[in-house]
Amino acid sequence: MILGLPVSVCAQTSSYVEAGSTLTVDSGSAAVSASLSETVDEPILTIKKRVDEVNVLFIATDRRGKFVRNLNQNDFSIFDDHKPVESILNFRRETDLPIELGLLMDVSGSVEGRFGFEKDAATGFLQHIIRPGYDRAFIVGFNKESRLTQDFTDKVPLLAAGVQRLTNGGGTALYDAIYKACKEKLLHDTSGHPIRKAIVILSDGEDNQSEYTRAQAIEMAQRAEVLIYAISTDDSGLILRGDKVLEDLASATGGRAFFPYKMKDITHSFAAIEDELRSQYAVSYKPSDFDTDGRYHSIEITALKKDLQVRARRGYYAPRQ
Repeated sequence: MILGLPVSVCAQTSSYVEAGSTLTVDSGSAAVSASLSETVDEPILTIKKRVDEVNVLFIATDRRGKFVRNLNQNDFSIFDDHKPVESILNFRRETDLPIELGLLMDVSGSVEGRFGFEKDAATGFLQHIIRPGYDRAFIVGFNKESRLTQDFTDKVPLLAAGVQRLTNGGGTALYDAIYKACKEKLLHDTSGHPIRKAIVILSDGEDNQSEYTRAQAIEMAQRAEVLIYAISTDDSGLILRGDKVLEDLASATGGRAFFPYKMKDITHSFAAIEDELRSQYAVSYKPSDFDTDGRYHSIEITALKKDLQVRARRGYYAPRQ
């Protein structure tokens, strides 16, 4: 998203429900899996290069939905707030950037039917996508509250154990789970190098207990530059209200929603997400009309070649000074 000037921000106290004695912290990589409670009093220093540079990850597909990976910047037009951008600062194919991933699993009573299979499919996905020493992920289960069962780590066995510790039951606060994961885990990038940030949600999209709204959840994801991928847990075969919610969350952030009807299709959905995360383009540009006023800017990236489709997040929020 926006690259800002050096800013010192106080760390947020975690609002996750503690998982008690079952919460594992990888003592061998404390810098990766340290609890937020240990850093509450430490400032987070976000160092940015320039305030008027916008960074966007996007994908291009052909009319059959296949990824097109051999394009360059001359194959696209980019508009910021409906105006052509002033200049393209960098354009590259990003198939190997480190990934920081949050897996958010709906553990409310509505997902009971396929819960065991979904946990196994999620574990398989993490085994494929996380490269030790390079990528990191965390695990959250949510019903009316969000429960962190594994903090950021690059160790797949710890992530797999975090998934298996999830138990289901209760209401659903989907928007709260997204908002908290983006704000507390992904908003402040302290890696010092380019990364991709994504959230994968398994849910039926029905929310009945959130304090935050869908719009607030989307805004926080956009501020954190997070792609949202959603896999529906509804197996009714009907088009339900939650389907539109999942579509909206994904399209607003440049991600994608999947609606697997059969259990085996859940595994295919995870495989498609993995493929997409390895098939992205990254562009950095300077807007033609930019102010540090905190205002929302729309982003429009279109392919100049016929029959190509581009998917990117809808916009970003300028920094405020």
